[in-house]
Amino acid sequence: MEKIAIIDLGSSTARLVLVNILEGGYFVVFDELKENVRLGQDMDEDGFLRPVRIEQTKKTLQMFRRFCDSNGVEKIFAFATAAVRRAKNQKSFLEEVSVTCGIKLRVLSAAEEAQYIYTGVINSMDVPKGLIVDMGGGSTKLVYYNRKTILEQVTLPFGAVTLTDMFKGQDLLPEERAERIESTVRAHLNEVEWIKDLDPDTQFIGVGGSFRNLGKISRRIKKYPLNVAHGYTLETSEFNAIYDTIKTLPLDRTMKIKGLSSYRADIFPSALACISQIVNGCGFKNIMISGCGMREGAMFKYAVPTVSEKPISDILGYSLNTLVKHFDLNEDHVRHIMDLSMQVFKQLKVLHKLPRIYVKVLRAAAMLHDAGTTIKFYDHQKHSAYIILNSNIYGLSHREIVMAAFVASAHKDGVPFLEDMAKYQNMLTEEDIDAVKKLGIVLKIAESFDRSMSGIITGLTCDILGDSVIMKTITENHADCSLEISDALTCKTEFKAYYGKNLEIL
Repeated sequence: MEKIAIIDLGSSTARLVLVNILEGGYFVVFDELKENVRLGQDMDEDGFLRPVRIEQTKKTLQMFRRFCDSNGVEKIFAFATAAVRRAKNQKSFLEEVSVTCGIKLRVLSAAEEAQYIYTGVINSMDVPKGLIVDMGGGSTKLVYYNRKTILEQVTLPFGAVTLTDMFKGQDLLPEERAERIESTVRAHLNEVEWIKDLDPDTQFIGVGGSFRNLGKISRRIKKYPLNVAHGYTLETSEFNAIYDTIKTLPLDRTMKIKGLSSYRADIFPSALACISQIVNGCGFKNIMISGCGMREGAMFKYAVPTVSEKPISDILGYSLNTLVKHFDLNEDHVRHIMDLSMQVFKQLKVLHKLPRIYVKVLRAAAMLHDAGTTIKFYDHQKHSAYIILNSNIYGLSHREIVMAAFVASAHKDGVPFLEDMAKYQNMLTEEDIDAVKKLGIVLKIAESFDRSMSGIITGLTCDILGDSVIMKTITENHADCSLEISDALTCKTEFKAYYGKNLEIL
């Protein structure tokens, strides 16, 4: 297993991510560091990186280098973005970093940076058409795409740090500063012709620390039960309410906001002012937050080089396969369970009447139903649910992640942990809860049909006669599957409760 590191040196923060490259073109982050270096601060005066900022950055990169060495990292990919890109003393800074830190920084052009961000988003979100907005410290990137093709892109010459610096020391009230920033952003957006013609079904996708903090604040306000940033969505009306409150606060009160990183408190109002002009100016109904951006784009490009030409088509499948590899699950078994689950789902469709939108939920639960064994075999179905809830599965909405977790919790005896699910009831409809119960039975039967983990049951057929469902197993060479049938019948009481029929298996 190869270990690589990604360094992202932005205008505000320096980030290090350590990554395990798994067999087959998959990757998993196993550690990270983040430091607030503010490299781009006070550059607007003359375009030079300030000595105090350079020293802080070098100290941070030296620490990153030691951390990589102690973790056995084989390759370091280090990228510098807006601040270094426009610095007049760029060459001397890069030479200093190379000599003192042993790290060779690659300065990305605006177009290259946008491409990395796009790659990170498009391979981790199943969103057909979107406007990606990456709010950095020194620049803001807008990437408009449709059907996994970039249509338009632009880099605005300001970010959260530079917008804050622009009006620093002008003795303005917080609201006056917000109005000045809004006016500045609006003037630049008016020069972007294509942004006025976005299709109405375009999804706004926010990337970067300001968006992650925005999502964290929103989740705290709503007491949202799932602590996952990627894919979290908040309505524009909620965003406006948060912004209207924050833009009036002095810095000391902004720093006390729960969910907001203290080092970001001074630049956060500027970020929100910029976001407000894009969201409201284009009439977006909501904001979807991506936990993946430039760094993940670099990971995808390294682990799966083909994404540079063609993005991953099955985002959910790739994400599930990554977790199967990461948890070292029995691949033949989980794939067989998924196949049997789909067969049972299809055979029972006339009874459960669930639409195909629930197939993704069943697919995820089937592939990860045994993930909990990595914690402990006993009660592993409950551990599997916990892992699914906290694994940041790409290609599923938050609602679908919750459902998949509790379907997986039912694979041992056909009964999901409904008491634990009560915590998430505001995320689910009555139909969703009913689906979890029925899909739990489907997964239980499928799991039982490979109880010996030998793959002897390859398929099944179902006949509905009166008040009974007669399930006939298909085996290879008439193999003995009495263990499998016996195990499946342990859920006949639950089957009767959820499907209204007696279960017989031949």
